[in-house]
Formats: sequence, structure tokens, C-alpha cells
Amino acid sequence: MSDQKKRQSIDSFARRHIGPRLLDKENILEYLGFSNLKELADKVVPKNIRRQDKMDIACAKSEVEALAELAKIANKNQVKRSLIGMSYYDTHTPNVIARNIFENPGWYTSYTPYQPEISQGRLEALINYQTMVADLTGFEIANASMLDEASASAEAMTFCQRSSRSKSKKFFVSNGLHPQNISVIKTRASQLGIDVVIGCPKHDLDITNVFGAIFQYPDTNGEIFDDSDLFKKLHDNKAKVAVVADILSLTLLTPPAELGADIAVGNTQRFGVQLGFGGPHAAYMATSEK
Repeated sequence: MSDQKKRQSIDSFARRHIGPRLLDKENILEYLGFSNLKELADKVVPKNIRRQDKMDIACAKSEVEALAELAKIANKNQVKRSLIGMSYYDTHTPNVIARNIFENPGWYTSYTPYQPEISQGRLEALINYQTMVADLTGFEIANASMLDEASASAEAMTFCQRSSRSKSKKFFVSNGLHPQNISVIKTRASQLGIDVVIGCPKHDLDITNVFGAIFQYPDTNGEIFDDSDLFKKLHDNKAKVAVVADILSLTLLTPPAELGADIAVGNTQRFGVQLGFGGPHAAYMATSEK
């Protein structure tokens, strides 16, 4: 074997990142009573599902070559101005935040002999996140965290169903919700036997025949409504109220808890998480002790 091929074999991406090692394989085969992998495959893999002809696979790349190729593919991404809105916005993280929070070694180094892992800093970051969400929504309880705003909206629906004392199977969805939120709610509801009613709160909401309702705040058109009177009427009819709130707007607007909502969900991408070609974006969920 040439020196170049030896180097490629030693530095192959598969060798460095995919186990087990040769000695591990030999120990496993010896324990199982086989002399090689072919004998093991003959014993456990049915012949009718086995490939007979050899696969046309190129030689393994080294780790350096693999990373260079991935970088080349990533460079095809075109970073353009996003105009979509609807809970997805371009952000800027000031250097003082990046250095003192995201890059602060106090979050991930061992600052005492008996706390050598990142877990302590991670727990502190999570409680800070939950405290921020609780402060801005006005609720006592917040989690850390949900996948995205749309799936969090669907979770809010099932939360309302479990906690409501109403016997109705209907859930009202304001047409002011972002389209992706409505879509995921409909998909989740179809599997749970929930009848979703989508429409204008003023004209299409029957407060006497829903177990819950969900509203966007501000709505998908950027309008802001004070629905506290409507929320009270829903409560009087044993229904629960969920609000999908833009968390950055809550630095100025009345918190969902003070409006009388039972649960708030939303997206925290607004606080400095880059768009990142689709995600991920940590969503939040908050509710009251009651």
C-alpha cells in the first residue's frame, strides 16, 4: 500500500467517526461464535432481502476532504433578505451579548472541582430562559422549551382539551393566526377527533360550543386586539384560552396572563437566533399555577 493510501486509510472519515474498531469487531465475533462478518450476516440476515451484486461506492474520503466538500456544498446557500415575517425575522446579536452570555466560559467550564461538566451552566441558562418567558407572558410556569411556534400552537390546543371542563369537541382557531400555525393545528386535530373551527372571532365563534380557542397576538397582519372581554365570556362557558404571542412585542404589550388567557405559546427566535435556513427555533409555552 502506498504512503498516500495509508494516510487516507488512517484519516478516513469512517474510521474516525464510525465504530466499532477492528479489535472490537473481533471480540464481538468471538463472543458470538463467528470467525468473520460474512458468517454473522449469513446467520442473521435472510437471503431474500440480501443484495447479491456489489455496491458501486467510491473510496472513503479523509476527514479533511469530507469537511472541505461539505463546506463547498454549504457555500451554495444564498443569504438573502427575508421578507416572510410571520414569527421569522432577521436578527442581530450585539457583541456584548455574544461575549458575555453565549461565549461566557462561566457557562461551560468547571469553576469548582466538583462541577466539571457543562450541566451546571446549562441548567442556569434554562432557568434564565424560563424566568424570561414567565416575566414577559405574566404566567408563573414556563417550560424550556418547544420545537417551534406551529407545533407549540398544536400543543396549546391539546392542553386546552385536557384542562377544559367543557364537553364540546370543537376548538376555535382565529383566522388571525399565522398560516403555518393553523396548518399544524389542523393536522394534529385530525388525528385526535377534534373539530377545528377557523374564522373571525367576532362572527364565527360560538362561545357556548367550544372547549377552547386560540388567538395570535399581534395577529398575522400585525393588528393588536384587546380580547379580554371575549376571554372572560369563554371562561364563563368553561372554555380555555390560548394566545400565540410574539415574545418581543410583550416588552411593550399587555402580557397574555393579564388579558385573561390560560396559556401562551410562541417563538423565541426574535431574541437573536439566526434564521438558519429553516431552523431550529426554540418555542416557548407558559401557563398559570391554576
